Amino acid sequence: MHVLTPHLQHYAWGSTDAIPDLLGLTRTGAPVAECWMGAHPSGPSGVGTNPGLRTLDRLIAADPEGALGDDVVARFGTTLPYLLKVIAADGPLSLQVHPNIERARVGFELEEAAGIPVDAPHRNYRDRNHKPELVYALTPFEALCGFRAPRRAAELLAGLDAPLTRSLARVLRAAPSYEGIRTAFRQLLEPETRPSAEAVAEVVEACRRRLLDGSPSPRVDRTVVLLAETYPGDPGVVTSLLLNPVTLEPGDAMFVPAGGVHAYLRGVGVEIMASSDNVLRAGLTSKHVDITELLANVDYVAAPPIRIAPEIFHGATRVFYAPVDDFELSVTTVDDADRHPLPGRGPRILLCLDGELTITAAGDGGITLKRGESAFASALDGPLSVWGRGSLVQADVP
Repeated sequence: MHVLTPHLQHYAWGSTDAIPDLLGLTRTGAPVAECWMGAHPSGPSGVGTNPGLRTLDRLIAADPEGALGDDVVARFGTTLPYLLKVIAADGPLSLQVHPNIERARVGFELEEAAGIPVDAPHRNYRDRNHKPELVYALTPFEALCGFRAPRRAAELLAGLDAPLTRSLARVLRAAPSYEGIRTAFRQLLEPETRPSAEAVAEVVEACRRRLLDGSPSPRVDRTVVLLAETYPGDPGVVTSLLLNPVTLEPGDAMFVPAGGVHAYLRGVGVEIMASSDNVLRAGLTSKHVDITELLANVDYVAAPPIRIAPEIFHGATRVFYAPVDDFELSVTTVDDADRHPLPGRGPRILLCLDGELTITAAGDGGITLKRGESAFASALDGPLSVWGRGSLVQADVP
């Protein structure tokens, strides 16, 4: 097993304290939004005592079969198929969609042929992979995810005294199906029909008035007001009325499939996803927005958020099985000196959330992790077990 040094991402919406406190780093006052543990070329983890010289992607490339196992190599090639993160949001993230694998491959090749550098700010596809993801909440976690039922969205919109919301409500009532959702969503985002900043401000003011009058949907209206404070005039503010609000309590998990429109609003959580950095943004961001490409990737079928209930493994481990082949996530909590077997096989990344835990492998003396420390276990390490006091997140391949 190898100790990892995570790669940090300093986006403006990040928290100044959550990730530094987890990792035992000094707070600098700058936001730290994400902590990456994986081998994606955009931010591979460092390995061992010289993380600047040795990275996880290079370790895997030196012996793919030993690091990943023959089965993983046969299915995914010679790269780690998942990326593990800690995400700490003090403000809302962009309204976004992740592509499926077919569109990612086509989009990547087109941008390569156009000569757009992989790290260019206006690049959509930084790799050829899809990006389904699962988020496990460490604190109360607020999000928007997936489209509401059209009739419910129409009710919310019709109850607001603004021309734009009345127009959108008529669209949804005329076509209370995915077609109505698609028409309303596109009307808010496409350049030809995109509402003005003044029209968006009218909707925000209507939500404020409804809150003061005793709103039947206070969380919805508060979300509109919150988004408008950060992104005034952005049509994404109004788009939030079409989406499902989600609150995850600590220990809850939610899966976001490729094509699912979502925006994380606030909270700290562990994310696991297919190893990809492909994000298509619709708004609520200062980063690159490509409305045409985003709309081509959206799944417009209304559905409630996909909450993943865990299965219990040997009494101490909760395993969250996502409906994809690239990854699964487990959380193990122990408080004794007994050795508890960990599920999974192949390449695994381990993150200690709290306490002090010792992980042992077959024929190995083991490795001890304290709060915020992480490690990589290769396929050659075989079955793992843990003992001590604390909680451990494990990412692996099903």
